[in-house]
Amino acid sequence: MSDQAYQLIAILAYFVVMICIGLWANSKTKDLDDYMLGGRNLKPGVAALSAGASDMSGWLLMGLPGAVYVSGLVGAWMAIGLTVGAWVNWKIVAPRLRAYTEVSHNSITIPSFLDNRLKGNNRILRVVSGLIILAFFTFYVSSGMVAGGVFFQSSFGTSYLTGMLLVAGVTVLYTFFGGFLGASYTDLFQGLLMLAALIMVPVVGVFLVGGPGEMITRVQNVNPDALSLVAGGTVIGVISAVAWGLGYFGQPHIIVRFMAMRTPADAKPGRRIGIAWMLLTVLGAVGTALVGLAYYGNRPGEEPTDPEAIFLDMSQVLFHPLIAGLVLAAVLAAIMSTISSQLIVSSSALVEDLYNLAVKRTPDPKTQVWLGRGGVLLVAVVAAGLAWQQNSTILDLVSFAWAGFGAAFGPVVLMSLFWRKLTNAGAISAMAVGAIVVFTWQYTPWSDLYEIVPGFVLGGLVGIVVSLLTHRGNPEIEREFDETLRLVHHPEQADPAGTL
Repeated sequence: MSDQAYQLIAILAYFVVMICIGLWANSKTKDLDDYMLGGRNLKPGVAALSAGASDMSGWLLMGLPGAVYVSGLVGAWMAIGLTVGAWVNWKIVAPRLRAYTEVSHNSITIPSFLDNRLKGNNRILRVVSGLIILAFFTFYVSSGMVAGGVFFQSSFGTSYLTGMLLVAGVTVLYTFFGGFLGASYTDLFQGLLMLAALIMVPVVGVFLVGGPGEMITRVQNVNPDALSLVAGGTVIGVISAVAWGLGYFGQPHIIVRFMAMRTPADAKPGRRIGIAWMLLTVLGAVGTALVGLAYYGNRPGEEPTDPEAIFLDMSQVLFHPLIAGLVLAAVLAAIMSTISSQLIVSSSALVEDLYNLAVKRTPDPKTQVWLGRGGVLLVAVVAAGLAWQQNSTILDLVSFAWAGFGAAFGPVVLMSLFWRKLTNAGAISAMAVGAIVVFTWQYTPWSDLYEIVPGFVLGGLVGIVVSLLTHRGNPEIEREFDETLRLVHHPEQADPAGTL
Protein backbone atom coordinates (compact mmCIF):
# COMPACT_ATOMS: atom_id res chain seq x y z
CA MET A 1 0.00 0.00 0.00
CA SER A 2 1.38 3.42 -0.92
CA ASP A 3 2.16 6.12 1.63
CA GLN A 4 -0.61 8.30 0.22
CA ALA A 5 -3.14 5.47 0.57
CA TYR A 6 -2.32 5.12 4.28
CA GLN A 7 -2.74 8.86 4.73
CA LEU A 8 -6.09 8.90 2.92
CA ILE A 9 -7.32 6.09 5.19
CA ALA A 10 -6.44 8.19 8.24
CA ILE A 11 -8.18 11.26 6.78
CA LEU A 12 -11.28 9.21 5.91
CA ALA A 13 -11.44 7.79 9.44
CA TYR A 14 -11.22 11.32 10.81
CA PHE A 15 -14.10 12.47 8.57
CA VAL A 16 -16.26 9.52 9.72
CA VAL A 17 -15.69 10.36 13.39
CA MET A 18 -16.65 14.00 12.80
CA ILE A 19 -19.90 13.07 11.06
CA CYS A 20 -20.80 10.53 13.76
CA ILE A 21 -20.33 13.15 16.50
CA GLY A 22 -22.55 15.56 14.55
CA LEU A 23 -25.31 12.96 14.21
CA TRP A 24 -25.06 12.12 17.92
CA ALA A 25 -25.38 15.80 18.82
CA ASN A 26 -28.46 16.02 16.61
CA SER A 27 -30.27 13.63 18.97
CA LYS A 28 -29.61 16.07 21.85
CA THR A 29 -30.94 19.13 20.01
CA LYS A 30 -34.56 20.08 20.75
CA ASP A 31 -34.84 23.85 20.35
CA LEU A 32 -32.90 26.93 19.19
CA ASP A 33 -31.23 27.31 22.59
CA ASP A 34 -29.84 23.79 22.19
CA TYR A 35 -28.83 24.38 18.56
CA MET A 36 -27.12 27.73 19.18
CA LEU A 37 -25.78 27.29 22.73
CA GLY A 38 -25.94 23.60 23.64
CA GLY A 39 -28.59 24.23 26.30
CA ARG A 40 -25.93 25.95 28.47
CA ASN A 41 -24.68 22.54 29.54
CA LEU A 42 -21.03 22.38 28.44
CA LYS A 43 -18.59 20.89 30.93
CA PRO A 44 -15.44 22.94 31.59
CA GLY A 45 -13.13 20.68 29.58
CA VAL A 46 -15.40 20.68 26.55
CA ALA A 47 -15.80 24.47 26.69
CA ALA A 48 -12.03 24.96 27.12
CA LEU A 49 -10.87 22.70 24.29
CA SER A 50 -13.69 23.86 22.05
CA ALA A 51 -12.67 27.49 22.57
CA GLY A 52 -9.03 26.63 21.93
CA ALA A 53 -9.62 24.55 18.81
CA SER A 54 -12.04 27.04 17.27
CA ASP A 55 -9.59 29.85 18.04
CA MET A 56 -6.30 28.52 16.71
CA SER A 57 -7.17 27.28 13.20
CA GLY A 58 -4.34 26.38 10.83
CA TRP A 59 -2.18 29.16 12.24
CA LEU A 60 -1.13 26.98 15.17
CA LEU A 61 0.14 24.07 13.07
CA MET A 62 1.37 25.94 10.02
CA GLY A 63 1.64 29.71 10.54
CA LEU A 64 3.44 29.71 13.90
CA PRO A 65 5.96 26.93 13.09
CA GLY A 66 6.64 28.64 9.76
CA ALA A 67 7.28 32.02 11.39
CA VAL A 68 9.67 30.58 13.98
CA TYR A 69 11.42 28.42 11.34
CA VAL A 70 12.17 31.54 9.27
CA SER A 71 12.78 34.17 11.96
CA GLY A 72 13.59 32.30 15.17
CA LEU A 73 11.88 32.91 18.51
CA VAL A 74 11.23 36.55 17.63
CA GLY A 75 8.38 35.10 15.55
CA ALA A 76 6.77 33.73 18.71
CA TRP A 77 5.64 37.07 20.17
CA MET A 78 2.19 36.65 18.68
CA ALA A 79 1.85 33.32 20.50
CA ILE A 80 2.88 35.02 23.75
CA GLY A 81 0.30 37.77 23.26
CA LEU A 82 -2.44 35.28 22.41
CA THR A 83 -1.68 33.09 25.43
CA VAL A 84 -1.78 36.04 27.83
CA GLY A 85 -4.93 37.36 26.17
CA ALA A 86 -6.64 33.98 26.41
CA TRP A 87 -5.79 33.69 30.13
CA VAL A 88 -7.17 37.15 30.89
CA ASN A 89 -10.28 36.38 28.84
CA TRP A 90 -10.96 33.21 30.84
CA LYS A 91 -10.14 34.94 34.13
CA ILE A 92 -12.24 38.10 33.93
CA VAL A 93 -14.71 37.70 31.05
CA ALA A 94 -15.81 34.07 31.22
CA PRO A 95 -17.56 33.96 34.63
CA ARG A 96 -19.29 37.33 34.26
CA LEU A 97 -20.42 36.71 30.69
CA ARG A 98 -21.85 33.30 31.63
CA ALA A 99 -23.79 34.84 34.53
CA TYR A 100 -24.88 38.07 32.83
CA THR A 101 -26.18 36.44 29.64
CA GLU A 102 -28.49 34.25 31.75
CA VAL A 103 -29.60 37.08 34.03
CA SER A 104 -30.30 39.39 31.09
CA HIS A 105 -33.27 37.52 29.56
CA ASN A 106 -31.30 34.33 28.85
CA SER A 107 -29.44 35.89 25.91
CA ILE A 108 -28.00 33.25 23.56
CA THR A 109 -25.97 35.50 21.23
CA ILE A 110 -23.60 38.42 21.80
CA PRO A 111 -25.86 40.92 19.94
CA SER A 112 -28.94 39.85 21.93
CA PHE A 113 -26.96 40.11 25.17
CA LEU A 114 -25.77 43.64 24.41
CA ASP A 115 -29.29 44.67 23.43
CA ASN A 116 -30.84 43.14 26.56
CA ARG A 117 -28.08 44.39 28.85
CA LEU A 118 -28.29 48.01 27.65
CA LYS A 119 -32.10 48.08 27.23
CA GLY A 120 -31.89 49.38 23.68
CA ASN A 121 -35.57 49.67 22.84
CA ASN A 122 -34.89 50.54 19.19
CA ARG A 123 -32.87 47.32 18.58
CA ILE A 124 -30.33 49.27 16.50
CA LEU A 125 -27.38 47.87 18.46
CA ARG A 126 -28.59 44.30 17.97
CA VAL A 127 -29.10 44.70 14.24
CA VAL A 128 -25.79 46.49 13.65
CA SER A 129 -23.77 43.98 15.65
CA GLY A 130 -25.59 41.08 13.98
CA LEU A 131 -24.76 42.46 10.54
CA ILE A 132 -21.10 42.98 11.50
CA ILE A 133 -20.84 39.38 12.70
CA LEU A 134 -22.57 38.02 9.61
CA ALA A 135 -20.41 40.00 7.17
CA PHE A 136 -17.05 39.33 8.81
CA PHE A 137 -17.69 35.66 9.52
CA THR A 138 -18.84 34.92 5.98
CA PHE A 139 -15.36 35.92 4.82
CA TYR A 140 -13.78 34.19 7.81
CA VAL A 141 -15.54 30.90 6.90
CA SER A 142 -14.49 31.39 3.29
CA SER A 143 -10.84 31.73 4.32
CA GLY A 144 -11.08 28.39 6.12
CA MET A 145 -12.51 26.76 3.03
CA VAL A 146 -9.66 28.19 0.98
CA ALA A 147 -7.19 26.72 3.48
CA GLY A 148 -8.90 23.33 3.16
CA GLY A 149 -8.61 23.42 -0.62
CA VAL A 150 -4.94 24.36 -0.48
CA PHE A 151 -4.32 21.59 2.08
CA PHE A 152 -5.66 18.83 -0.18
CA GLN A 153 -3.98 20.34 -3.21
CA SER A 154 -0.54 20.37 -1.57
CA SER A 155 -0.87 17.12 0.42
CA PHE A 156 -2.59 14.81 -2.07
CA GLY A 157 -2.33 16.51 -5.43
CA THR A 158 -6.08 16.95 -5.84
CA SER A 159 -7.51 20.01 -7.52
CA TYR A 160 -8.02 23.02 -5.28
CA LEU A 161 -11.79 22.95 -5.90
CA THR A 162 -12.13 19.26 -4.97
CA GLY A 163 -10.33 19.79 -1.68
CA MET A 164 -12.28 22.94 -0.86
CA LEU A 165 -15.64 21.27 -1.50
CA LEU A 166 -14.68 18.18 0.48
CA VAL A 167 -13.67 20.14 3.57
CA ALA A 168 -16.68 22.44 3.24
CA GLY A 169 -19.08 19.54 2.70
CA VAL A 170 -17.98 17.46 5.71
CA THR A 171 -17.84 20.49 8.01
CA VAL A 172 -21.26 21.72 6.95
CA LEU A 173 -22.71 18.21 7.33
CA TYR A 174 -21.79 17.73 10.99
CA THR A 175 -22.51 21.37 11.85
CA PHE A 176 -25.88 21.30 10.04
CA PHE A 177 -27.15 18.39 12.12
CA GLY A 178 -25.18 18.80 15.34
CA GLY A 179 -25.39 22.57 15.80
CA PHE A 180 -23.43 24.15 18.64
CA LEU A 181 -23.20 20.89 20.58
CA GLY A 182 -21.89 19.04 17.54
CA ALA A 183 -19.36 21.80 16.85
CA SER A 184 -18.24 21.80 20.49
CA TYR A 185 -17.72 18.04 20.79
CA THR A 186 -16.02 17.79 17.41
CA ASP A 187 -13.82 20.66 18.64
CA LEU A 188 -13.02 18.59 21.73
CA PHE A 189 -11.89 15.67 19.58
CA GLN A 190 -10.03 17.97 17.22
CA GLY A 191 -8.32 19.79 20.10
CA LEU A 192 -7.06 16.50 21.53
CA LEU A 193 -5.86 15.44 18.09
CA MET A 194 -3.99 18.72 17.63
CA LEU A 195 -2.46 18.36 21.11
CA ALA A 196 -1.25 14.81 20.41
CA ALA A 197 0.29 15.80 17.07
CA LEU A 198 2.03 18.87 18.49
CA ILE A 199 3.58 16.80 21.27
CA MET A 200 4.59 13.84 19.11
CA VAL A 201 6.38 15.72 16.34
CA PRO A 202 8.84 17.80 18.43
CA VAL A 203 9.47 15.06 21.04
CA VAL A 204 10.33 12.40 18.44
CA GLY A 205 12.18 15.00 16.37
CA VAL A 206 14.47 15.95 19.27
CA PHE A 207 15.64 12.34 19.53
CA LEU A 208 16.09 12.17 15.76
CA VAL A 209 18.57 15.07 15.76
CA GLY A 210 20.54 13.73 18.74
CA GLY A 211 18.86 15.16 21.84
CA PRO A 212 18.14 18.65 23.24
CA GLY A 213 21.78 19.76 23.45
CA GLU A 214 22.59 18.68 19.93
CA MET A 215 19.41 20.30 18.64
CA ILE A 216 20.33 23.66 20.21
CA THR A 217 23.84 23.45 18.78
CA ARG A 218 22.53 22.69 15.29
CA VAL A 219 19.94 25.46 15.47
CA GLN A 220 22.56 28.03 16.48
CA ASN A 221 24.87 26.84 13.68
CA VAL A 222 22.09 27.49 11.16
CA ASN A 223 20.90 30.75 12.70
CA PRO A 224 22.86 32.22 15.66
CA ASP A 225 19.91 34.48 16.53
CA ALA A 226 17.23 31.78 16.33
CA LEU A 227 16.87 31.47 20.13
CA SER A 228 16.62 35.22 20.73
CA LEU A 229 13.26 36.88 21.36
CA VAL A 230 14.51 40.26 20.16
CA ALA A 231 17.05 39.71 17.37
CA GLY A 232 15.63 40.89 14.07
CA GLY A 233 12.54 42.42 15.65
CA THR A 234 11.34 46.00 16.12
CA VAL A 235 9.45 47.66 18.95
CA ILE A 236 6.43 48.28 16.72
CA GLY A 237 6.59 44.72 15.44
CA VAL A 238 6.63 43.23 18.94
CA ILE A 239 3.81 45.50 20.14
CA SER A 240 1.72 44.59 17.10
CA ALA A 241 2.32 40.87 17.63
CA VAL A 242 1.51 40.93 21.35
CA ALA A 243 -1.58 43.08 20.64
CA TRP A 244 -3.26 40.08 19.01
CA GLY A 245 -4.17 39.13 22.57
CA LEU A 246 -6.53 42.14 22.75
CA GLY A 247 -8.69 40.51 20.11
CA TYR A 248 -9.96 37.75 22.40
CA PHE A 249 -12.46 39.94 24.23
CA GLY A 250 -14.42 40.55 21.02
CA GLN A 251 -14.31 37.21 19.17
CA PRO A 252 -17.93 35.92 19.16
CA HIS A 253 -17.02 32.33 18.21
CA ILE A 254 -14.72 32.10 21.26
CA ILE A 255 -16.62 33.92 23.99
CA VAL A 256 -19.87 32.18 23.10
CA ARG A 257 -18.23 29.08 24.70
CA PHE A 258 -18.26 30.96 28.01
CA MET A 259 -21.99 31.56 27.64
CA ALA A 260 -22.58 27.83 27.09
CA MET A 261 -20.97 26.61 30.32
CA ARG A 262 -23.19 25.16 33.04
CA THR A 263 -22.38 27.78 35.70
CA PRO A 264 -20.03 30.75 36.18
CA ALA A 265 -17.98 28.56 38.54
CA ASP A 266 -17.05 26.34 35.58
CA ALA A 267 -14.84 29.15 34.29
CA LYS A 268 -12.09 28.32 36.82
CA PRO A 269 -11.47 24.68 35.80
CA GLY A 270 -12.14 25.71 32.21
CA ARG A 271 -9.37 28.29 32.40
CA ARG A 272 -6.90 25.78 33.81
CA ILE A 273 -7.67 23.20 31.15
CA GLY A 274 -7.77 25.72 28.31
CA ILE A 275 -4.54 27.51 29.16
CA ALA A 276 -2.72 24.21 29.80
CA TRP A 277 -3.83 23.03 26.35
CA MET A 278 -2.74 26.31 24.80
CA LEU A 279 0.69 26.33 26.45
CA LEU A 280 1.41 22.74 25.40
CA THR A 281 0.29 23.26 21.80
CA VAL A 282 2.12 26.57 21.39
CA LEU A 283 5.32 25.08 22.83
CA GLY A 284 4.86 22.10 20.52
CA ALA A 285 4.53 24.36 17.50
CA VAL A 286 7.66 26.31 18.45
CA GLY A 287 9.51 23.05 19.19
CA THR A 288 8.54 21.67 15.78
CA ALA A 289 10.07 24.72 14.09
CA LEU A 290 13.34 24.39 16.01
CA VAL A 291 13.54 20.64 15.32
CA GLY A 292 12.93 21.34 11.64
CA LEU A 293 15.68 23.96 11.64
CA ALA A 294 18.10 21.49 13.24
CA TYR A 295 17.13 18.65 10.89
CA TYR A 296 17.18 20.48 7.57
CA GLY A 297 20.17 22.63 8.53
CA ASN A 298 22.41 19.62 7.83
CA ARG A 299 20.67 18.81 4.55
CA PRO A 300 21.37 21.61 2.05
CA GLY A 301 19.00 21.46 -0.89
CA GLU A 302 16.34 19.48 1.01
CA GLU A 303 14.79 22.43 2.84
CA PRO A 304 11.01 22.83 2.59
CA THR A 305 9.92 25.05 -0.30
CA ASP A 306 7.17 26.41 1.94
CA PRO A 307 8.27 27.18 5.54
CA GLU A 308 4.66 26.91 6.72
CA ALA A 309 4.73 23.24 5.71
CA ILE A 310 7.53 22.40 8.18
CA PHE A 311 5.08 20.64 10.53
CA LEU A 312 3.76 18.48 7.68
CA ASP A 313 7.25 17.78 6.32
CA MET A 314 8.60 16.68 9.70
CA SER A 315 5.63 14.35 10.23
CA GLN A 316 6.46 12.64 6.92
CA VAL A 317 10.09 12.22 8.01
CA LEU A 318 9.35 10.95 11.52
CA PHE A 319 6.38 8.60 11.28
CA HIS A 320 4.80 5.68 9.46
CA PRO A 321 2.46 6.95 6.71
CA LEU A 322 -0.64 6.00 8.74
CA ILE A 323 0.55 8.05 11.72
CA ALA A 324 1.62 10.83 9.37
CA GLY A 325 -1.94 10.74 8.03
CA LEU A 326 -3.28 11.35 11.53
CA VAL A 327 -0.93 14.32 11.81
CA LEU A 328 -2.36 15.61 8.53
CA ALA A 329 -5.81 15.10 10.06
CA ALA A 330 -4.73 17.36 12.94
CA VAL A 331 -4.15 20.17 10.44
CA LEU A 332 -7.60 19.56 8.99
CA ALA A 333 -8.96 19.55 12.54
CA ALA A 334 -7.52 23.01 13.13
CA ILE A 335 -9.12 24.32 9.94
CA MET A 336 -12.51 22.63 10.30
CA SER A 337 -13.01 23.37 14.01
CA THR A 338 -12.78 27.08 13.25
CA ILE A 339 -15.13 26.86 10.27
CA SER A 340 -17.82 25.00 12.25
CA SER A 341 -17.71 27.48 15.15
CA GLN A 342 -17.97 30.43 12.81
CA LEU A 343 -20.86 28.86 10.92
CA ILE A 344 -22.85 28.50 14.14
CA VAL A 345 -22.22 32.10 15.22
CA SER A 346 -23.07 33.38 11.73
CA SER A 347 -26.29 31.35 11.72
CA SER A 348 -27.24 32.66 15.16
CA ALA A 349 -26.73 36.25 13.97
CA LEU A 350 -28.86 35.56 10.91
CA VAL A 351 -31.73 33.83 12.73
CA GLU A 352 -31.77 35.09 16.33
CA ASP A 353 -30.58 38.66 15.75
CA LEU A 354 -32.05 39.49 12.34
CA TYR A 355 -34.82 37.10 11.27
CA ASN A 356 -36.56 36.79 14.65
CA LEU A 357 -36.61 40.57 15.00
CA ALA A 358 -38.27 40.94 11.62
CA VAL A 359 -41.12 38.47 12.16
CA LYS A 360 -44.12 39.22 14.35
CA ARG A 361 -44.61 35.70 15.70
CA THR A 362 -41.78 33.64 17.18
CA PRO A 363 -41.67 30.26 15.41
CA ASP A 364 -42.07 27.05 17.41
CA PRO A 365 -38.86 25.37 18.72
CA LYS A 366 -38.65 22.78 15.94
CA THR A 367 -39.04 25.44 13.25
CA GLN A 368 -36.37 27.58 14.94
CA VAL A 369 -33.90 24.69 14.82
CA TRP A 370 -34.52 24.26 11.10
CA LEU A 371 -34.12 27.99 10.61
CA GLY A 372 -30.75 27.71 12.36
CA ARG A 373 -29.77 24.88 10.02
CA GLY A 374 -30.90 26.95 7.08
CA GLY A 375 -28.69 29.78 8.32
CA VAL A 376 -25.69 27.43 8.47
CA LEU A 377 -26.35 26.27 4.92
CA LEU A 378 -26.88 29.79 3.57
CA VAL A 379 -23.68 31.18 5.07
CA ALA A 380 -21.75 28.10 3.89
CA VAL A 381 -23.01 28.47 0.32
CA VAL A 382 -22.07 32.17 0.19
CA ALA A 383 -18.66 31.46 1.74
CA ALA A 384 -18.04 28.61 -0.72
CA GLY A 385 -18.92 30.96 -3.57
CA LEU A 386 -16.29 33.42 -2.34
CA ALA A 387 -13.76 30.57 -2.04
CA TRP A 388 -14.59 29.03 -5.45
CA GLN A 389 -11.51 30.60 -6.99
CA GLN A 390 -8.45 30.52 -4.75
CA ASN A 391 -7.88 34.05 -3.60
CA SER A 392 -5.09 34.89 -1.19
CA THR A 393 -6.76 38.17 -0.23
CA ILE A 394 -9.42 36.15 1.62
CA LEU A 395 -6.74 34.50 3.72
CA ASP A 396 -5.20 37.90 4.36
CA LEU A 397 -8.56 39.04 5.74
CA VAL A 398 -8.17 36.76 8.78
CA SER A 399 -5.86 39.16 10.61
CA PHE A 400 -8.05 42.06 9.49
CA ALA A 401 -11.22 40.36 10.74
CA TRP A 402 -9.57 39.49 14.06
CA ALA A 403 -8.73 43.18 14.50
CA GLY A 404 -12.21 44.19 13.39
CA PHE A 405 -13.98 41.97 15.91
CA GLY A 406 -11.49 42.82 18.65
CA ALA A 407 -11.80 46.57 18.17
CA ALA A 408 -15.55 46.68 17.52
CA PHE A 409 -16.74 44.24 20.19
CA GLY A 410 -13.86 43.98 22.69
CA PRO A 411 -14.25 47.31 24.51
CA VAL A 412 -18.06 47.01 24.46
CA VAL A 413 -18.04 43.50 25.95
CA LEU A 414 -15.63 44.55 28.70
CA MET A 415 -17.56 47.71 29.56
CA SER A 416 -20.90 45.89 29.52
CA LEU A 417 -19.59 43.42 32.11
CA PHE A 418 -17.65 45.78 34.38
CA TRP A 419 -19.17 49.26 34.06
CA ARG A 420 -22.73 50.04 35.08
CA LYS A 421 -22.86 53.34 33.18
CA LEU A 422 -22.33 51.99 29.66
CA THR A 423 -25.26 53.11 27.51
CA ASN A 424 -26.77 51.96 24.25
CA ALA A 425 -25.47 55.09 22.48
CA GLY A 426 -22.02 54.57 24.02
CA ALA A 427 -21.87 50.96 22.82
CA ILE A 428 -22.96 51.84 19.27
CA SER A 429 -20.41 54.68 19.15
CA ALA A 430 -17.61 52.45 20.44
CA MET A 431 -18.41 49.74 17.90
CA ALA A 432 -18.57 52.23 15.04
CA VAL A 433 -15.30 53.96 15.93
CA GLY A 434 -13.47 50.66 16.49
CA ALA A 435 -14.60 49.29 13.13
CA ILE A 436 -13.88 52.53 11.24
CA VAL A 437 -10.37 52.82 12.67
CA VAL A 438 -9.60 49.22 11.67
CA PHE A 439 -10.86 49.89 8.14
CA THR A 440 -8.92 53.13 7.69
CA TRP A 441 -5.72 52.62 9.69
CA GLN A 442 -3.83 51.22 6.71
CA TYR A 443 -4.03 54.63 5.03
CA THR A 444 -2.32 56.47 7.92
CA PRO A 445 1.44 57.12 8.35
CA TRP A 446 1.41 54.73 11.34
CA SER A 447 0.11 51.68 9.48
CA ASP A 448 3.04 49.52 10.69
CA LEU A 449 1.21 49.31 14.02
CA TYR A 450 -1.44 46.56 14.04
CA GLU A 451 -4.81 48.25 13.63
CA ILE A 452 -6.37 46.52 16.63
CA VAL A 453 -4.35 48.76 18.98
CA PRO A 454 -5.71 52.17 17.89
CA GLY A 455 -9.14 50.66 17.13
CA PHE A 456 -9.49 49.14 20.60
CA VAL A 457 -8.18 52.22 22.45
CA LEU A 458 -10.13 54.85 20.50
CA GLY A 459 -13.31 52.79 20.44
CA GLY A 460 -13.14 52.34 24.20
CA LEU A 461 -12.50 56.04 24.86
CA VAL A 462 -15.40 57.12 22.66
CA GLY A 463 -17.68 54.57 24.35
CA ILE A 464 -16.80 55.99 27.77
CA VAL A 465 -17.30 59.64 26.77
CA VAL A 466 -20.62 59.06 24.99
CA SER A 467 -21.91 56.89 27.84
CA LEU A 468 -21.10 59.56 30.42
CA LEU A 469 -22.96 62.13 28.30
CA THR A 470 -26.05 59.95 27.78
CA HIS A 471 -26.26 57.96 31.02
CA ARG A 472 -29.59 57.91 32.83
CA GLY A 473 -30.30 55.75 35.85
CA ASN A 474 -32.14 52.49 35.12
CA PRO A 475 -33.27 50.33 38.07
CA GLU A 476 -33.50 47.19 35.92
CA ILE A 477 -29.90 47.56 34.72
CA GLU A 478 -28.76 48.07 38.32
CA ARG A 479 -30.70 44.98 39.46
CA GLU A 480 -29.27 42.77 36.71
CA PHE A 481 -25.73 44.01 37.35
CA ASP A 482 -26.04 43.20 41.06
CA GLU A 483 -27.59 39.80 40.33
CA THR A 484 -24.69 39.00 38.00
CA LEU A 485 -22.17 39.83 40.71
CA ARG A 486 -24.05 37.60 43.13
CA LEU A 487 -23.97 34.66 40.71
CA VAL A 488 -20.26 35.14 40.02
CA HIS A 489 -19.23 35.36 43.67
CA HIS A 490 -21.84 32.99 45.11
CA PRO A 491 -22.82 30.53 42.34
CA GLU A 492 -25.79 28.27 42.99
CA GLN A 493 -23.76 25.23 41.92
CA ALA A 494 -20.80 25.32 44.24
CA ASP A 495 -19.07 22.17 43.06
CA PRO A 496 -19.01 22.03 39.25
CA ALA A 497 -17.29 19.05 37.65
CA GLY A 498 -13.88 19.85 36.32
CA THR A 499 -13.56 16.81 34.12
CA LEU A 500 -13.93 16.34 30.39
